[in-house]
Amino acid sequence: MVQDCNKRQSSATNYCQLILLALDQSKNIAMKNFLKSIAVLVAILLASCSSQQSLQEYYVDNSENPNFLSIDVPASILKMDGIDLTPTQREAVESLRKFNLLAFRKNDSNEAEYELEKKKVKEILKGDEFVELMKINSKYGKGVIKYLGEEDAIDEVIIYGDSGDKGFALVRVLGKDMNPAHIMQLMQAIQKSEFKGEGLGEIGEFLKG
Repeated sequence: MVQDCNKRQSSATNYCQLILLALDQSKNIAMKNFLKSIAVLVAILLASCSSQQSLQEYYVDNSENPNFLSIDVPASILKMDGIDLTPTQREAVESLRKFNLLAFRKNDSNEAEYELEKKKVKEILKGDEFVELMKINSKYGKGVIKYLGEEDAIDEVIIYGDSGDKGFALVRVLGKDMNPAHIMQLMQAIQKSEFKGEGLGEIGEFLKG
C-alpha cells in the first residue's frame, strides 16, 4: 500500500514537472515571438523614417546637380548696419545667422526633372514638423513660408516659391530664437536696405525674376 502511494506521488511529481517545463518553454516561445515582433516593428519604423528625405539632405544631395544653383551666405550679406531700422527690425536682423539658397533652373530639356524635383520638395514640406506661416502669390509665382521650431523660438524659416517659366527656389533662413513677427519685420528691413541680390552670383540673378 505504501509502495503504491509512493509510486503515485512520484508519478504526480513527474507530471507536475512536465507541466512546469511545458509552461516554461511556452513562456520562452511567447517571449521570443514578442521580441521578434518588437524587432520587426522597430525595423519598419526605421525604414519609414529613413525613406523620408530631410530638407537638409535634399540640399546636400542636389548641391552638385547641374540643374541647380546653390549657395550658402552669412546674414551680413544684407549689409544692414547703416540702415535706419526700428528696434524691432534691428532685433529681427540680429536673430539671423545665415541663408542656404537652392534654385532649380528650368529649361526646355529638363522639364520632366523640374516636375519631379518640385514634387519631392513639396512632399518634404508637407511634414508635420513644418508649420505654415503664410502663402505667397505674386506675379513671379506661388509659394509658401514655413518654419521649424516653437512659435517663440524659431530656428529655421523655409521660403519656397515656383514659377512655371523659371523653376523653383528654396531659401532656408537660419537663426536663433526668431518668431513670426521677426519674419515680417525682416522683410520690411530688407526693403529699406534696397538689397537686390548682390553677392549671390547666378542665384541672385535667378531670384530677381
